[in-house]
Amino acid sequence: MDSQTLELVGRHRLASELLQAGLEVAFPARDRGIDLIAYVDVDPAGSRFVARPIQMKAASRRSFGIFRKYEKFHDLLIAFVWNVDGAEPPETYALTYAECLAIGEEMGWTRTASWLEHGDYGTTRPGRRLQHLLAPHLMTGQSWTEKVADRAPQAVSAR
Repeated sequence: MDSQTLELVGRHRLASELLQAGLEVAFPARDRGIDLIAYVDVDPAGSRFVARPIQMKAASRRSFGIFRKYEKFHDLLIAFVWNVDGAEPPETYALTYAECLAIGEEMGWTRTASWLEHGDYGTTRPGRRLQHLLAPHLMTGQSWTEKVADRAPQAVSAR
């Protein structure tokens, strides 16, 4: 699957997950670091409109990284959409920039030349330790609603 197709399939997969969770989805006209916006237009409490910008990272298999360039986006969620090619069951992990950075620090990535010189670090072969750190961020219908509405407690890193 070429990179453009991968991106499109991943975006539609993510939008489908969000819609199935009862959220609404909007697509920005331009790509400036935000791929889509998930929002709750009718809060169960009836008190507010809530929207969260999402940067999506789609991968045919598994991929995770930290990217300093996303630090500037307030309330940004970074969604890692795995197994987009359909060979394995799909998985989506959603984290704030701070949560991504905390995992990067726990993994020792923020001390690497890649992070220090370029502001990014990633892997396409996440091991057990990384998968363990990502586990609390695996998205389901309810966790999407909580993450977008910002009602979920912050995950604590585990060793």
